[in-house]
Amino acid sequence: MGGPYRLVVLPGEGIGPEVTTAARRVLEHAARAEGVEISVEEADFGIPALERHGSYFPAQTARVCGASDGILLGAVERGGLLELRSHFDFFANLRPVRSIDCVLDASSLKPEKAHGLDILFVRELTSGIHFGPGSRGEDERGSYGYHTMLYYDAQIRRIARVALEHASRRRGRLTVAHKENALPHIPWCALVSEEAAGFPGVEVENLLVDNLAMQLVADPGQFDVILAGNMMGDWLSSIGGALVGSIGLLASASLNEHGLGLYEPIHGTAPEIAGQGIANPLGALGSLVLMLRQWEEDLLADRIEQSWRRVLEQGYRTPDLGPASSGKRVSCEGMADQVIAALAGAGASHV
Repeated sequence: MGGPYRLVVLPGEGIGPEVTTAARRVLEHAARAEGVEISVEEADFGIPALERHGSYFPAQTARVCGASDGILLGAVERGGLLELRSHFDFFANLRPVRSIDCVLDASSLKPEKAHGLDILFVRELTSGIHFGPGSRGEDERGSYGYHTMLYYDAQIRRIARVALEHASRRRGRLTVAHKENALPHIPWCALVSEEAAGFPGVEVENLLVDNLAMQLVADPGQFDVILAGNMMGDWLSSIGGALVGSIGLLASASLNEHGLGLYEPIHGTAPEIAGQGIANPLGALGSLVLMLRQWEEDLLADRIEQSWRRVLEQGYRTPDLGPASSGKRVSCEGMADQVIAALAGAGASHV
């Protein structure tokens, strides 16, 4: 612990450069104050990389990332993302969804339904329909397209072990999202059950994804850890944004078997607000907190998390979080300013 660590930032597209710049500022300020040595380097990825190097995920970016201790990604629309995940085998995607009392008014639920939410989505990230064979074709009925959902049993087993391990350290309950009534040849339930034999303290429940989606908005407090395949996990975890008040609050970590991680907010490029300076940087900052915890830098992670929660409690809001109290509306950079000021124990002058 204490470093030195090497972080690579891939700003990407849309609001990606805005939120990564803001989050990076907070990280560097906090790390200096705590004496944790972190060097930061940016690399091209997505459309900027295509324009400069002719590839969404150029070889030089892969080399820089491979030599790092962690990667912060802003957002990209599509180009390069699957290649990045596959190249480093970032198979275990962790998406925590935790409610914050002071912003419960922004939740789509009644406050009593959203209060105390603490759900961890564990999403398999390097297989499934995103990576299976797909193409365009034409037959006597016309043009068509197809994508194939393909999972090796070993891929399901290894992500199951990740989810079971997390459940064993939390509240001991794992919910498996599946669609085996329509997809019977991909036996998530049976394979997870077999792996669960090694985790006797974890209760496993299997829910059809249709029912699970409904239960998430009707009674989300019943869930602890939710395990899902690539596509289902993407959709289900996005519901978490509505539960806690904004998708701009949600962070993620994608890890491989060697502990290298890709850390990114789950909100995407948000082209409708890109360049306006109003994006919420807390999803990106929360992703860096997940990175610090992976590095076992828990004191630094706690300081940053406590500071941005304090800023929200003081009423500061980016537009995605609804009305700000006492006129405390802040920009993306303004939110970073406030978190930095909270780290120092003083109020910031710019909003």
